[in-house]
Amino acid sequence: MATDRAQLLVQARTWLEEDPDPETRAELSALVERANAEDLAELADRFSGTLRFGTAGLRGELGAGPMRMNRAVVIRAAAGLAAYLRGEGHGDGLVVIGYDARYKSEDFARATAAVMVGAGLRAALLPRPLPTPVLAFAIRHLGAVAGVTVTASHNPPRDNGYKVYLGDGSQIVPPADGLIAEEIAAIGPLTDLPLAEGGWEVLGEEVVDAYLARAASVLTPGSARDVSVVYTPLHGVGRDVLTAAFDRAGFPVPRVVAEQGDPDPAFPTVAFPNPEEPGAMDLAFAAARAAGRGAVDVVIANDPDADRCAVAVPETPFNGSWRMLRGDEVGALLAEHLVHKRARGTFATTIVSSSLLSRIAAAAGTGYEETLTGFKWLSRAGGLRFAYEEALGYCVDPDGVRDKDGITAALLVAELTAELKEKGRTLSDLLDDIAVEYGLHATDQLSVRVDDLAVISSAMKQLRDKPPAVLAGLDVTSAEDLSAATGPLPPTDGLRYRLAGDPESGVEQARVIVRPSGTEPKLKCYLEVVVPVASSRELAGAREKAAKVLGALKTGLASAAGL
Repeated sequence: MATDRAQLLVQARTWLEEDPDPETRAELSALVERANAEDLAELADRFSGTLRFGTAGLRGELGAGPMRMNRAVVIRAAAGLAAYLRGEGHGDGLVVIGYDARYKSEDFARATAAVMVGAGLRAALLPRPLPTPVLAFAIRHLGAVAGVTVTASHNPPRDNGYKVYLGDGSQIVPPADGLIAEEIAAIGPLTDLPLAEGGWEVLGEEVVDAYLARAASVLTPGSARDVSVVYTPLHGVGRDVLTAAFDRAGFPVPRVVAEQGDPDPAFPTVAFPNPEEPGAMDLAFAAARAAGRGAVDVVIANDPDADRCAVAVPETPFNGSWRMLRGDEVGALLAEHLVHKRARGTFATTIVSSSLLSRIAAAAGTGYEETLTGFKWLSRAGGLRFAYEEALGYCVDPDGVRDKDGITAALLVAELTAELKEKGRTLSDLLDDIAVEYGLHATDQLSVRVDDLAVISSAMKQLRDKPPAVLAGLDVTSAEDLSAATGPLPPTDGLRYRLAGDPESGVEQARVIVRPSGTEPKLKCYLEVVVPVASSRELAGAREKAAKVLGALKTGLASAAGL
């Protein structure tokens, strides 16, 4: 134990010699000086390895040490990326760098620029904290060889992250992520790295104007614009860009939730700054109720970096309450809207999203593709025209932004709502039509947040060792281990169960996918039940059946996984 303590303190002191940030140096120095049992446990956690650089780049809690997000870790990541770009023949290429309003985001962005210029590349910073889609757009707009955005999306306040794009505007995937990770591991002492003290460009507002002009192009000229929206950016960076986009497009400017309108890295009004989390939308719903009955058509939210879009509609019949639409429902609405606008090309979604999109695409005669989770995969679908994932991510203009974009998605939601309103109809009415035409595709999620990641690995092991034969009274017809996939999908840590239908319960088919989250300490289980619907009169009964089966699936799956 004494040896472990001594080695730990040596590691910490070695780190201190290189740490370029006075704040994290002071934080780590205090832990080393006290070195009591609690501090040693904290040090052991911070020096238990290094933050893994993968297809999501980096993400972690802010603080000193290799297992935290800090300037030293960012400088190494940037240096590894620069080395990779030079090795690919882009030694004098442009790297565009964006950042959100989280703690340290601008510091990390400027540190990245210093590394890039020091390595001989050119660097350009976005003019201010801006939505991630603006960065994804700027890469292709400016002909950059790569892009970086400093954001942790919807993670808790003490987290930050580092997302990398290549010159096609898509997030990195293998083998690029592995090659960059190798370059990062090969970086020697930070004191040997040439860091520029300037020489990078800070872009002007013209890049935002160009994005806004492109965003407006997703709408049909002359389409309906009469729609009343309550909007929340959840303390993130979406407000100014989204309201400018609505104004430019000719929509009434949304009512912004005042308490959540300004960027604030503390996210003071929400436990988690994620519109999917319970309570996150409460203030938006309160604002919609305060506006009065019938005064608001739709509630829209972005996550803090505005690449996701959440939508809520009035309950039917309206009793003053609002219902959050699932990502699969918004995905189906947008797909139907684009089909109505005669969009052609591939419609793509992920294996954990609803199978409904495949039926919409087949009926429309468009291509369809299914990928692993994440827009790093969706953006690479051949001939892509529209993509979505159930986690509130939508790509409606892949030639402009080859990533999820919560601003352009919000514009299309507003257009669809306005067009339906013009006909005396609502988003809920269109969802009913979709269910009657294609069958009710009811989805839900069992999401388990853990403090100990061993709980997740134990659950996955138990399911692999003893796969369930029956779930919710439905026979499991196939149990597929996606880590051993040999088909068109790359291997991934996940399990997929297909379940037979049951005429007695009215279920046509069901599906379950289980996977660890790639960005949070969660085990996620994605459930889908398909119930045929002959007419709108049967919808209430079909939804009741589906809800019952989904509830039973949750219970059965939790038991099978030992949760």
